[in-house]
Amino acid sequence: RRELGLSQRRVAELSGLTHGAICMIEQNKVSPSVASLQKLLSVYELPLSRFFAEEEVASTPSVVIKAEQLIELGSQGVSMKLVHNGNNRRQLGFMLETYAPGTDTGGQVKHLGEEVGTVLEGAGVLRRAGQTYRLCAGDSYVIDTGEPHSFSNPSGQVCRIVSAHTPASF
Repeated sequence: RRELGLSQRRVAELSGLTHGAICMIEQNKVSPSVASLQKLLSVYELPLSRFFAEEEVASTPSVVIKAEQLIELGSQGVSMKLVHNGNNRRQLGFMLETYAPGTDTGGQVKHLGEEVGTVLEGAGVLRRAGQTYRLCAGDSYVIDTGEPHSFSNPSGQVCRIVSAHTPASF
């Protein structure tokens, strides 16, 4: 924010978040939801995956990515583990998502591209373009992610989803 010469108030205006929320996040008093973090990063024109990716100089991208190498993008009961092999020119993003009972993405998210996912376990609710879709284990979805969308788990069971998105800038 400071490198770009932006005040907290200006970032709040541009992101749609409150000035108080920006202050609390910067003071490390709260962790933003995925949706709030994405709104903030859009102000800085920084993809979520790049924000979390460690700069790694690799001569060749990894072929096998161990579980402990997955990049955690989630917070507040939502785990979104990005499979990333160190190739910043990849065209496809792939995530393993886990939603604890009663959690959600923290509001509508929007990003360039499309996403395909399958519910592996449990059930959840996908909201997109004013429509609500209930998904159960085995159900899949395909969406244009340029439309605001969200995912929630109102059930009492864990919901696990595998998703792929393109471009890989999420």
